[in-house]
Amino acid sequence: MDQLKQIHLQTIVTGVSLDPLVCSMIIIFCCNHHLGDINYARQVFDKTPQPKVFLWNTMIKGYSRTTQTQHAISMYIQMLRTNVKPDDYTFPFLLKGFTPSISSKIGKAIHSHVYKLRFDSNPAVQTSLIHMYSLYGNMDDTRRVFDTSLKNDPIAWNIMITSYNRSKLFNESKNLFDKMEKTQVKPTLITLVSILSACSKLKDINGTKHIHQYIKNNKIDPNVKLNNTLLDAYATCHEMDTALEVFTNMKTRDVISWTVILSGFLNIGKFDFARDFFDRIPVKDSISWTTMINGYVSQNRFKESLMLFKKMQDEKIEPDEFTMVSALTACANMGALELGEWVKVCIDKNHNLKIKNDVFVGNALIDMYFKCAEVGKAVDVFKKMVKEDKFTWTNMIVGYGMNGFGNEAINMFNAMMKESIKPDGVCYLGVLCACMHSGKVDEGRKLFDDMRIHHGIEPEVEHYGCMVDLLGRSGLLSEAYEFINAMPIRPNSVVWRALLGACGIYKDVDLGEIVARKLVELEPDNGAGYVLLCNIYGACNRWEDLREVRNLMMNKRVTKTPGCSCIEVYGSIHEFVVCDRSHFRCDEIYSMLERITQDLKVSGYTPKSNGKFLDFGEWG
Repeated sequence: MDQLKQIHLQTIVTGVSLDPLVCSMIIIFCCNHHLGDINYARQVFDKTPQPKVFLWNTMIKGYSRTTQTQHAISMYIQMLRTNVKPDDYTFPFLLKGFTPSISSKIGKAIHSHVYKLRFDSNPAVQTSLIHMYSLYGNMDDTRRVFDTSLKNDPIAWNIMITSYNRSKLFNESKNLFDKMEKTQVKPTLITLVSILSACSKLKDINGTKHIHQYIKNNKIDPNVKLNNTLLDAYATCHEMDTALEVFTNMKTRDVISWTVILSGFLNIGKFDFARDFFDRIPVKDSISWTTMINGYVSQNRFKESLMLFKKMQDEKIEPDEFTMVSALTACANMGALELGEWVKVCIDKNHNLKIKNDVFVGNALIDMYFKCAEVGKAVDVFKKMVKEDKFTWTNMIVGYGMNGFGNEAINMFNAMMKESIKPDGVCYLGVLCACMHSGKVDEGRKLFDDMRIHHGIEPEVEHYGCMVDLLGRSGLLSEAYEFINAMPIRPNSVVWRALLGACGIYKDVDLGEIVARKLVELEPDNGAGYVLLCNIYGACNRWEDLREVRNLMMNKRVTKTPGCSCIEVYGSIHEFVVCDRSHFRCDEIYSMLERITQDLKVSGYTPKSNGKFLDFGEWG
């Protein structure tokens, strides 16, 4: 650009700076070259005597190319005022620069000019108009222009199919592709990528196979993008054998190719295959790492997800906001505060403001702190967030509730309403849980009624379960039982289990037996209901009844899933399961437990079991 300016200076000195050819060459370079300067082009243009339509078009194209569409529109209006008529290139250059930020009224005004000046039959103009209308998401207008356009231009078909995809009208995309085949318009690679994307979203295996066969029959040499889209369509449909076949036959692969197969294995639950495949990826990016980490999180394999996150850090791979959310979710579910703080330090040290200001990262931090009982730190994160969404408020409500801050949870719910954020079913579930944890029966009743009366949200079984738990924990067992019987939907095992647990707390054997029968009918192979009933019998010293239930469990081979607990020591997570002796310091642990037990006996301490038998494996 500096050399061009020197040459231009020489033309000024020699007196040929206003020569139309010189002006044209300077403007063309400045508008079309990636090293050009559109502002310098405008200075030259403004001094050019009586510029022809070619130069006007060049300036419009330059502004559109640099996303200065408002200037392109101004240039077009100025051109009309100087009585220079548009040609076949004017409107394609102008419309190509349109973005959703440009008013649709301006777009329709340009379309009106196209019609009046009789450029509406120009294929390039038609394609540009289709592109413009698609930006506004107005598919009726987009389709109307498409239907009046020439049907032999694959670019117009591509834009139309892509527009349907962008509007999530994937069936319309497929229907249009079928029509494209019938009219014998040859699809391009872009067409095939778009239609395979639609098949992937619809999980349409037949459509995917049809496109794959079309590629084979027409001996199309697919590029990496097309192959990756084909991989994704097969993987989404859980056709991993075919996906692997396509992957194996690819001439060129990139990290996306590997990551698509990785996601496919994770989605069908083949974690060992997925991890083996992940380890074989030659060059991993943050997306492939995050995919594997999130795969572990989705299956509650939190310890493995955090180990992989640590390895990612060791290999100096820059995480993105999705990585951080997955890592924080793992920490939250394990109650690993120290590791969660370490992830927070990683976020604070990261220079990517997108991560620091990401609402999902903020939400994950709030969730992690609440689940680690660090209420103050969760509140600090909330106050410092640049922006919040509905889930932010819901996290605060649920977090306050689970930590016993019922008043704060309800206040947060009311504050959310004042911010004109409309609550949904999940949010109401959160505030009802808060009432449940803090024993606020009256508030819970009111909120339960409000969700239907004032917000038109029909309660789901989870909301009913919360109310049953709230009433049961408060000793209102009869009301809870009547509430269940009045439910308009069938109560599930969670609802009955909540009431059975309350029967145990208040030693209501008669109701407990009724509820237990309901629970066993729903889940005959789940030991939880049997255990709760045994605990009720034990609390009331009804040992014969307890033995009968125990024998019934043994005859039916019903077992209770053993509990698992975790502790965090110096940033390392240690998991313990009932009767498990796999820990590498097992002997030391049991030796210490035995020593503590003996010390307690010597001091005269006798534990109060309340008749609860949590581990039936030690019974004879």
